[in-house]
Amino acid sequence: MHPLQVIGAKLVVRAYESDCNPRNNEMAGSLDQANCFTRRGEKSIFPNWPLARCPSSFSASSTRPPPPPRVALSQFPSSRFRRFLDPWCSSVVLRRSRSYALVWHTNPHRWVQSDGCKSRAHQILCIWLSSEDLHAQLKDMIPEQQECLKKLKAEHGKVQLGNITVDMVISGMRGMTGLLWETSLLDPDEGIRFRGLSIPECQKLLPAASPGGEPLPEGLLWLLLTGKVPNKEQVDGLSAELQSRAKVPEHVFRAIDALPVTAHPMTQFANGVMALQVESEFQKAYEKGMPKTKFWEPTYEDSMNLIARLPTVASYVYRRIYKDGQIIPADSSLDYAANFSHMLGFDDPKMLELMRLYVTIHSDHEGGNVSAHTAHLVGSALSDPYLSFAAALNGLAGPLHGLANQEVLLWIESLVRECGEDITTDQLKDYVWKTLKSGKVVPGYGHGVLRKTDPRYTCQREFALKHLPDDPFFKLVSKLYEVVPPILTELGKVKNPWPNVDAHSGVLLKHFGLSEARYFTVLFGVSRSIGIGSQLIWDRALGLPLERPKSVTMDWLRTYCRKAA
Repeated sequence: MHPLQVIGAKLVVRAYESDCNPRNNEMAGSLDQANCFTRRGEKSIFPNWPLARCPSSFSASSTRPPPPPRVALSQFPSSRFRRFLDPWCSSVVLRRSRSYALVWHTNPHRWVQSDGCKSRAHQILCIWLSSEDLHAQLKDMIPEQQECLKKLKAEHGKVQLGNITVDMVISGMRGMTGLLWETSLLDPDEGIRFRGLSIPECQKLLPAASPGGEPLPEGLLWLLLTGKVPNKEQVDGLSAELQSRAKVPEHVFRAIDALPVTAHPMTQFANGVMALQVESEFQKAYEKGMPKTKFWEPTYEDSMNLIARLPTVASYVYRRIYKDGQIIPADSSLDYAANFSHMLGFDDPKMLELMRLYVTIHSDHEGGNVSAHTAHLVGSALSDPYLSFAAALNGLAGPLHGLANQEVLLWIESLVRECGEDITTDQLKDYVWKTLKSGKVVPGYGHGVLRKTDPRYTCQREFALKHLPDDPFFKLVSKLYEVVPPILTELGKVKNPWPNVDAHSGVLLKHFGLSEARYFTVLFGVSRSIGIGSQLIWDRALGLPLERPKSVTMDWLRTYCRKAA
């Protein structure tokens, strides 16, 4: 095998300064050294490598730089990038601008112009840029945010945020402000805001796979971590980085296979996450000993690895249960959500767009919901992200939380079996009342915080109007939107009679063939890892303490209330 050369951007700009405008090279200043594959899997760097000039015409052949001397692996500038360089490359990026990559092919030796991340070599450099840029941004932001938190506590630590009532204590702490969660904020009337941006704003501002398409989840991950809207190249680089982290060890699949195939998909999924934990970077670093100020770095590694590997684990569960174990390998040319859909077995372009939307809008919903709060609580004990997220999944599996999206489709299917698809408004009203009088709830309606229609429902409805307006189940969901809220309002016991995110998602998935309702919560779990992982990084970066609220007994409450009367 011929040696492969990768040239650092500063050297490239210096070598080509007479031919290229450095301002057009977005990598300028990001990389400062060169490295080389001397043979399969063996890497070294060359700070003073004399470079051959690339002709400005980008001709098909040119003189290759002379082989440089060997340098020790320990001098390689980035341990994060080191693991991304794989020996399968047949070409390596030497220069990249907004529109093309210049690559050096090793056999035959020649310069070749390529377009975007279609080049594997281009993806490698995207990974380096993304990893260094995202990690570097966080590293720069963290000291400032730590100071902000210290100042907030020093200046306003004694300010009261409200009164705690007995009703709050015995009613699930509803309405009680008691948790710091940086990545998103839920307003009862507006709905969720991700780092200050509403869902429509995210759809407008975050990069998409194609113009006018749904936002890429990688873009939301960047936004949640940094508070900044990324550009398309940053998102493409992050997508490539997640792909590079996505390999799942074989023991994870064996752990899942140890369960009966009839086990609930969430049980198998959570078991797979626990099996991933043996590779926790945080656990290894903690056992070796490290200062608290550095806790965020292995947490970052664990969270990014976890997010990257979950689609493979989740799709394995799906194919194992519903498709006779016929596994579909990943497609590295696809983005995070599209690749997940592909591994599940769904390649319709509209389904890929739905999966991008689904993962994005389910990713985070502030910190008070069961799964997010569970991850924060467990993480506050310095349990690593795998342990924290596995605990969150067990909360998500509850019927009053993530399992609700399963219950919605099952309820609608039951309605169709009893009344048919051409159901009248009066029949629909009767069925809703029948459900309520039996002591059950209408799944997909109401919310613990929201007091208006969930914007996550609204954007899914807009997707359906655009892509599947004539679907009979969508039409039924639209009728329910007209019928259910007035009935719940008349009932008088529901604070929010409006639909939530679960009222719509199952019908969209069913339209494209993913109709196994018991699996829906696993999709929710993959999505929620983005928000939980981002916040866990910030929990450790900000040094948030062990969560330990005070509990009381009913006798204590009675005694306290008598004294207060």
